[in-house]
Amino acid sequence: MPRQHGSAKARVVGIGVFDNVRRSMVSPVDSNVEVPIIDKRNGQIIAVAENSIQIMDLETFETFETSSIDEEIKDKISQGAEVEYWRVMGRIKVVRVKGGQ
Repeated sequence: MPRQHGSAKARVVGIGVFDNVRRSMVSPVDSNVEVPIIDKRNGQIIAVAENSIQIMDLETFETFETSSIDEEIKDKISQGAEVEYWRVMGRIKVVRVKGGQ
């Protein structure tokens, strides 16, 4: 009977939320992996500046600014538009404009 050497390994590949960089990790299958919590929320754009936008959360009415916007939707950003944004590890990223605008 052949002898097994070492434990089984798993390869995990992920893509960064903010920088779109592909990252991979190889580790034993029984090891712990930290996974960021992505809080998906809805907001309305209340102001558009040159390099950032101001958003009001539609549930809590909190307002904040962000400059992190997906490249595919930059031309759809306008004042009054409803957007989906993600809160990840204390940072915010606008991922889509809602309502087909």
